Amino acid sequence: MPKRSEEMPRELWTSLVFLWITCVPHSSTLPLASNQSRSLQLGRPAAAAAAVLPRSEPPHGGGGQRLLSRAKRGWVWNQMFVLEEFLGPDPILVGRLHTDTEVGGKNVKYVLSGEGAGTIFSINDRTGDIHAMKKLDREEKAEYTLTALVINRDTDEPLEPPSEFIIKVQDINDNPPQFLDGPYQASVPEMSTVGTSVTKVTATDADDPVYGNSARLVYSILQGQPYFSIDPNTATIGIALPGMDREIRDEYMVVIQAKDMGGHMGGLSGTTTVTVRLTDVNDNPPKFAKNFYDFIFSESLGLGKAGGRVKATDKDIGENAKSIYTIVAGNEKGVFEITTDSQTQEGVIVLKKPLDFETQKHYNLTVEATNVRYGPTGPFKDTTTVRIAVEDADEAPIFTRPVYMMDVKENAPINTVIGSVTARDPDSASSSIRYFIDRHTDLERQFNINADDGKITLAKPLDREADMWHNITITATEIPALSFLGNQSQISRSRVAIRVLDINDNAPEFATEYEAFLCENGRPGQVIQTVSAVDKDDPIQGHYFEYRLAPEMLNNPNFTIKNNGDNSISVLAKHDTFRRQKQEMYFLPIVVTDNGNPPMSSTNTLTIRVCGCSRDGIVQSCNVEAYVLPIGLSMGALIAILACIILLLVIVVLFVTLRRHKNEPLIIKDDEDVRENIIRYDDEGGGEEDTEAFDIATLQNPDGLNGYLPRKDIKPDLQFMPRQGQHGGPNGVDVDEFINVRLHEADNDPTAPPYDSIQIYGYEGRGSIAGSLSSLETASSDSDQNYDYLREWGPRFRRLGELYSVGESDKET
Repeated sequence: MPKRSEEMPRELWTSLVFLWITCVPHSSTLPLASNQSRSLQLGRPAAAAAAVLPRSEPPHGGGGQRLLSRAKRGWVWNQMFVLEEFLGPDPILVGRLHTDTEVGGKNVKYVLSGEGAGTIFSINDRTGDIHAMKKLDREEKAEYTLTALVINRDTDEPLEPPSEFIIKVQDINDNPPQFLDGPYQASVPEMSTVGTSVTKVTATDADDPVYGNSARLVYSILQGQPYFSIDPNTATIGIALPGMDREIRDEYMVVIQAKDMGGHMGGLSGTTTVTVRLTDVNDNPPKFAKNFYDFIFSESLGLGKAGGRVKATDKDIGENAKSIYTIVAGNEKGVFEITTDSQTQEGVIVLKKPLDFETQKHYNLTVEATNVRYGPTGPFKDTTTVRIAVEDADEAPIFTRPVYMMDVKENAPINTVIGSVTARDPDSASSSIRYFIDRHTDLERQFNINADDGKITLAKPLDREADMWHNITITATEIPALSFLGNQSQISRSRVAIRVLDINDNAPEFATEYEAFLCENGRPGQVIQTVSAVDKDDPIQGHYFEYRLAPEMLNNPNFTIKNNGDNSISVLAKHDTFRRQKQEMYFLPIVVTDNGNPPMSSTNTLTIRVCGCSRDGIVQSCNVEAYVLPIGLSMGALIAILACIILLLVIVVLFVTLRRHKNEPLIIKDDEDVRENIIRYDDEGGGEEDTEAFDIATLQNPDGLNGYLPRKDIKPDLQFMPRQGQHGGPNGVDVDEFINVRLHEADNDPTAPPYDSIQIYGYEGRGSIAGSLSSLETASSDSDQNYDYLREWGPRFRRLGELYSVGESDKET
């Protein structure tokens, strides 16, 4: 950059502005920026910069005099631009920084900081030139904010305040459009009109949408014409061809292209696929495959059974292909019924009433199939003819009645004819019939039947009171020429209900076992008990019972009876002189007779107890023994006896208490652990937890051997069961023999002491709070051992601790 001429007079200052101008699109023109002065800055793809120097203007006025005017020092620039994806052999110049401080001859240094300073952008500290060191991508980062600082090269003092500026990365068309949501799936009903919207696709372009046409997209169809069209701006796909039939073609593959630069040549493009499926509409009627269907139905076909199937096919799918079937003609008697199988969409012809070959041999039905869902043109349907031929079959016999009712008296003799059943053969051959009783319904074989004529007879005596009704099942079968038992495959059944008629063969009895209570202070004529009777028989005219006292009690001086008129009687007392001491219980026999033919009677006994009652007539006691005790003792005597018993008990308790306090000595327990026997501690072995006290009473008491003695060192393999000796104990005559027997038992008992086994002392002290004692020394040794911890082991080792403490004190003295 040219410098200010040294010959220029000092009083004349002027401003020099150097401009780099590059023509760019209108949208990229940037506003001017400066609060101190205005300078024009237009960006260019390679670089752009501006430098402002101090200036002076000639004064206004005459005299040829010039007035000097100096501008304030400072930065003045606009934004800088750099083209993305530009990479040359040398770093690209982005712009130049300049300040009027340099014009004054000062030694300046330019410093750059901020985003990418030193890595992406570098600055010449002398000239202020800014270079881009790397290839930039606007899609990664569109602009960089940096700070410029001018300092004194010698003192590093700032000459101007820091100034912030922006370097923008200019976009180029380097990104093709992309369909982020593709590939697409869409559906449209068949037979849709032209222009019907199918779906909408969307493409995106990573280029700058405000700069040029790099992100302006235009859509077009590469594959899928003439069936579909697309709006080039909105990317909405629509129907372009009418009458598209799903039954001919149900799926289309459409390829959509999006191109930037407004679709002009040189633009980048991207594609996606749209799979369009035509959905079904009900535009096809059902169609039977045949005009006539022929079926053969056996007359033995059961009711509700299917005899044939018809099917009408439909080119539609789903709900549009479903049909219902109806019989529109030929089924006036309602013999058949047609239903729709939801799984196979077939019409199932079902038998609703029995077929009879002898009555009608052929049927002609008209079956219609109709779509469940109606189409826009109305319901679709089709008809066909179904011809049914009835096939003769060997039918089972038919009873004249499904249920037979019969009566028989319970006293009827054996082989009495109760009634008969009749069945016929519906076939034209009219074969003979044989009858049988299903013994599962007559387990006790109460009845028999004549196999030829169906007469039912009595086989065992009847009892109406046990079973009033008998329900049996009679089977009837045909008799083929070569079979004696009949055709077992053709069996028909009928139920026979036999009612047993009652006769008067049961005498009436008391309804329950009555026991009456009579108060001693009762009045004459008092009702003692109300008695009723029951009869197992069931006469047609109903029950009527007659009550009377037994012949031997007709002149009973104590009780009488009164008829209540409702098949019950009341028992009354004749006087009030009943006493328990005289007679505690009375037995009154009563004869009950029914009104049957012949009449039946029975004698029942009423038990009457004499009881003591309160004034209100409430029974208190019915036992005669209650008066025996007061005869010999008065109330005062009873109280005296009770007081003596209590005094005796008090004396016994006091005596026992005194004896107990006298025999029990005063026991003062020491802190030491008290043992039953004297224990020797000079034996080799573990501590006292390994030593068990030996009780000689074990040998003296044979039963004591039955107790289990636990062993600490080994676990016995077998539990020794001691053998009982022949003698009761040491008091026997042969003491020597007794001791030998006990010795033999003790030697063979692995759990009895002593334990004659190898003792291992390598782990002495295990399980004891004292641990091992192998480190202890005698009191006469010269050891510096401190034995105060023995006092902390507890009462068991207190004496041992005192011994060692005494030894230590002696050594000190």
